Amino acid sequence: MKILIYQVFTRLHGNTVQTRKPFGTIEENGCGKFNDFTPTVLKQLREMGISHVWYTGVIRHATQTDYTAYGIPRQHPAVVKGRAGSPYAITDYYDVDPDLAVDVDKRMAEFEKLVSRTHRAGLKMIIDFVPNHVARQYRSIAKPKGVSDLGEGDNCNNGFDLQNNFYYCPGQPFSPYFDLYHGEKDPYEEMPARATGNDHFDNAPGRNDWYETVKLNYGVDYYAGQTPSSLQQPDPVPSTWQKMLDILLFWAAKGIDGFRCDMAEMVPAAFWAWATAQVKAKYPELVFVGEVYNPQEYRHYIASGFDYLYDKVGMYDAMRDVVCHRRNTDAITWAWQQTDDIRDHMLYFLENHDEQRIASDFFAADGRKAVPALMVNVLMQQNPFMLYAGQEWGERGMDQEGFSGHDGRTTIFDYWSLHREEADRDLLGVYQRVLAIARKEKAVGEGVMFDLMYVNGQYFRQYAFLRKAGKELLLVVANFDDEPLEMQLTIPAHAFDFLAIKEKTAEAEDLMTGEKLKLQLKKDGQLPIALKARNGVVLKFKL
Repeated sequence: MKILIYQVFTRLHGNTVQTRKPFGTIEENGCGKFNDFTPTVLKQLREMGISHVWYTGVIRHATQTDYTAYGIPRQHPAVVKGRAGSPYAITDYYDVDPDLAVDVDKRMAEFEKLVSRTHRAGLKMIIDFVPNHVARQYRSIAKPKGVSDLGEGDNCNNGFDLQNNFYYCPGQPFSPYFDLYHGEKDPYEEMPARATGNDHFDNAPGRNDWYETVKLNYGVDYYAGQTPSSLQQPDPVPSTWQKMLDILLFWAAKGIDGFRCDMAEMVPAAFWAWATAQVKAKYPELVFVGEVYNPQEYRHYIASGFDYLYDKVGMYDAMRDVVCHRRNTDAITWAWQQTDDIRDHMLYFLENHDEQRIASDFFAADGRKAVPALMVNVLMQQNPFMLYAGQEWGERGMDQEGFSGHDGRTTIFDYWSLHREEADRDLLGVYQRVLAIARKEKAVGEGVMFDLMYVNGQYFRQYAFLRKAGKELLLVVANFDDEPLEMQLTIPAHAFDFLAIKEKTAEAEDLMTGEKLKLQLKKDGQLPIALKARNGVVLKFKL
């Protein structure tokens, strides 16, 4: 069955406060809670066809909100991005974000109840695992008895040591580009400085660096020119390996169903092979989704235990260019062919928290312009598709919320809320229909795909393919043009032979509209297909 992942930035989703004050506090701008994911909300996601919910930003991370009354260490604002803080600057791997709890003292219990509610709704749960870096003031107050903290026992006099958890700049204080006071009486101090999360190995990260984070050491000696891809499993394994495995097993024991692994390619594949094998030995159904951007490394990381990898540099970039008319639709064919041998492992998407919103002025300025891209990405292969909350109703991401500024993305750094009051209900209906087709039709979940564009090259803003399983045949045709078109679509003889289709006059139903029609299926014949602008058809034939 087709996997459809719904990524939701947890603190945004249930927040109904519409103040939206730039750099606003949690009191001013509000914050969503675990409890906002009620049985009704989860049922709606399931009915839309969603199979997995990725709750983004669950693990406790650096924030400017003061929770010291609950025994949670306060973070110095100089090393926190935005009021709410980045969910990828983890301060305690064994805790959950207090922002998301109604009762802060019972925050883990509230998370555990969310796990149960998610499962009762027939959904699976994915959370982030952030293995490459942590917040500068990382300190666990929730770690199990007997677990030593990251950095505890490090030899800070060595820039690199196999058993250190961090990389150091011996004898050098942390001296970034910015003022270390940030309005506080006392400055943020770090001596010696530790390497920054985006592989910045000196003591002075810049504004565009991940300066609020520190890099974790998996045994790669960057100072000696070693790279993650060259690392073999050391004996004994580094301290960081064991600590991160313990963290994975801790969350797996909570009943979650998968990890979305942040910047997975910055962590050696040797670690992933070692860790995923042990996690899956205890939890064989648990999935690992990797954020890997280098196509040359895709197969390496799949072999190391990843079930799915972001297809960003290939399919996402190609599809975005096609939507914006910077490339023709043959770019889609090129993109899937590059990963055809690993196609079931590639995760397609059109938005996520790192990318600009489709409806933003930086992308297409209208969510409806990407409807053909949605139809193609969701229906063309058996591999998973991921939908980012708000995408389905045209969230624009055009606010200047705080730290990230006016960039066409919905902030992950500041307290904010989505513009549900501006939801495009027609667009939502299209998403619901496409996802329902993906979940219900055997030809999508199990069938083979036949790309028709090699015999329809005269159409450079349209894309067509067949899907077939058993006696079910789907013809998907998408129009990326701003104008309607009466297309004469050629079905080559090879498609009939490859898919074992017989020539005949067949009844077809457009699953997008319910319209019924009769079409002549003939080798090398042409089918007349009426296409609306920025839309498409999904024709189901009775064979």
